[in-house]
This record gives sequence, C-alpha cells and structure tokens, in this order.
Amino acid sequence: MRVIIILLLILVALLTTLLESQTLSNLTYEPGALVDIGTGADVCADAIIINGTYSGGGTICQGPLPVTMLSFTASVTKNDVKLEWTTATELNNSGFDVERRLSKDGDNWKKISFVPGSGTTLEPKSYTFQDKKLQTAGYKYRLKQIDLNGNYEYFALNSDVVIAPPIVFSMSQNYPNPSNPKSKIDYQLPIDGMTTIRLYDIVGKEVLMIVNENKTAGYYSAEFDGTNLASGAYFYRISIGGSNQHFTKTLKMILVK
Repeated sequence: MRVIIILLLILVALLTTLLESQTLSNLTYEPGALVDIGTGADVCADAIIINGTYSGGGTICQGPLPVTMLSFTASVTKNDVKLEWTTATELNNSGFDVERRLSKDGDNWKKISFVPGSGTTLEPKSYTFQDKKLQTAGYKYRLKQIDLNGNYEYFALNSDVVIAPPIVFSMSQNYPNPSNPKSKIDYQLPIDGMTTIRLYDIVGKEVLMIVNENKTAGYYSAEFDGTNLASGAYFYRISIGGSNQHFTKTLKMILVK
C-alpha cells in the first residue's frame, strides 16, 4: 500500500510540474466586449482579464487547458477527408466530438462522430477520423473536446477543406456483389449531363432503370434493389452525355436471394 501511495504522489508531482511548465497564455477582453459563455463550456487561460460584460452559465477557469493540442490537419483523397490530430497532454479527457459544416452554411455545425480520448496522460496521443463519400463543396471541421465532467472546448481546423469535382468519368463494381438483394453503385461525373444507369438481364433485355436524371459534376452513389427480380446474372450500364462529351461503361453483377 505504501508503494502505491508513493507512486501516486510521484505521478501527481510530475503532472503538476508539466502543467506548470507549459507556455503561459493570456486572454484580455477589451472595454465594451460582450462575453457570453454557454452552459457547459469552458474559457481557460493562465490569466483572463475581462473589461467588458460577462454573462452565461459557462465556466471561466485560469490555468493550463485540460488538453494541449499539438496539431490538427486534414488531407483529401477524391471525396474522402482524413482528419488527424495530436495532443501533448490530456487531463480527464473523455473524447472528441467531430463536427462539420458547409463553408457557406453559416454556423450550422453537425456532429458526425465521436472519438474516445485517453483520459489523463503525460504522453503525446494521435487520433484519426475519416469522413467518406462527400459531395463536391467546401467544408469546415472542428473538434469539441469533452472532459469527464461534461465541460468542453473547441479546436477548429485553420482552413477550409475543399472537395473538387472529379476529373475523369468512373463507375464502380456494385458492392456487395453478389447482391442480396440490395447493393450500391458509386460513380463520378467530371461534367454536368443527363445520366442513366440501366439494368439488363442475361439476354440483353432492360429490366430496371436505376438512375435517370440530369446530374451536376460530382460524386454519387446509387442503390440497386433486386427485391422484385429473380436470382441470376445481370449487367448494368451507365451512360452520360453533356458538353460534347459522352461516357458509357458496362459491368456485371450477380443477384442471389
């Protein structure tokens, strides 16, 4: 028992020394500033000077932040976004809500996932999250770090993430394949145009229209539903026309029920 108590005291001393050695941060709100901190939120710094008006049910805390963020970055592959962040230290960290909004969509943030934290640690920790199959647009991301008491703070990505239109036509193999009875078909369009995806049986007779509409350039996913079709082999063909360009592609799928 004495050994355990000694180890705990050493751990507390190390944590205190590390936190006290961090670079000091200061927040100063100039005269006339309106400071409204929502319930459950924290505004933390080593020194906080408020010359304006303070309101709200949140907490102002002076001292090192519960999570020290070393980096927060994003990378794009086609229409998938990979977020990566690293913390230097964590104190009672429950985890991170990952939030996203369209760049042009005001303050309409949406929670898209939760990534568990590491509790209390003196070692750097790395985290990743993948946001897949996004539409062509600009996006903003932020992390809502939540401690074990429900308090939180935000870390925002410095720049917008842009999903650009594809530069080539493409249509994927349906997945899963065999289909039982539903599956997905991903396709991408570098131009605007009339787009159709038709399903044919083994003798070439059209049995289902999966897509039939004008589409803008971007990334798409269509759903095939074979509930009313017999098991067997089928072929599906995409056809796109517009801006003096045309694209067709045919793939085989298996339906098993």
